[in-house]
Amino acid sequence: MHERVESRVEIGPLSQVAGGKMSDSREFIALNIAVLTVSDSRDESNDKSGALLVKHLGEAGHRLEEKTIVPDDKYRIREVLSRWIADEAVQVVLTTGGTGVTGRDGTPEAVTPLLDKIIDGFGEMFRNLSYDNIGTSTLQSRALAGVANGTYIFCLPGSSGACKDAWTQLISEQLDYRTRPCNLVELMPRLRE
Repeated sequence: MHERVESRVEIGPLSQVAGGKMSDSREFIALNIAVLTVSDSRDESNDKSGALLVKHLGEAGHRLEEKTIVPDDKYRIREVLSRWIADEAVQVVLTTGGTGVTGRDGTPEAVTPLLDKIIDGFGEMFRNLSYDNIGTSTLQSRALAGVANGTYIFCLPGSSGACKDAWTQLISEQLDYRTRPCNLVELMPRLRE
């Protein structure tokens, strides 16, 4: 596991979560998470999706390692991601934006070459969840997740609704060591085997 995985918080009795159970025998482990907004038009004053992710990760007990905004340019995206996945302090990266099908949407093309492994189930589950909210429009989403140099990367659409759904219904549980029967945190020590 990365060096800075030492924060633990006691929890109460076993509780139910959407996808599984929370174990009362495990303590919460705070992770260091970086947030990248990919957009040609957003800045800190109007980056609702990036701000939403920062808010949610903080409320969950994780730490914001860094947040930045880059234009829809695969080389700028790779520049930031490469720095973060080489940084031992960054354990998870959340990106928002650039996952559509227009000419400027290039986040998957920027990220995929950096990944050691793709977590196919994330994109599949995300689109399944999105279908309940936006119907067949969800087929336009190229949301994805994977692992690069022991760092989890989640690429989310630019809409704040999509970011909220991805965090609350998928990512938050998998980034919580207490989630049973299994979670992504418990796999971290083995990601670089």
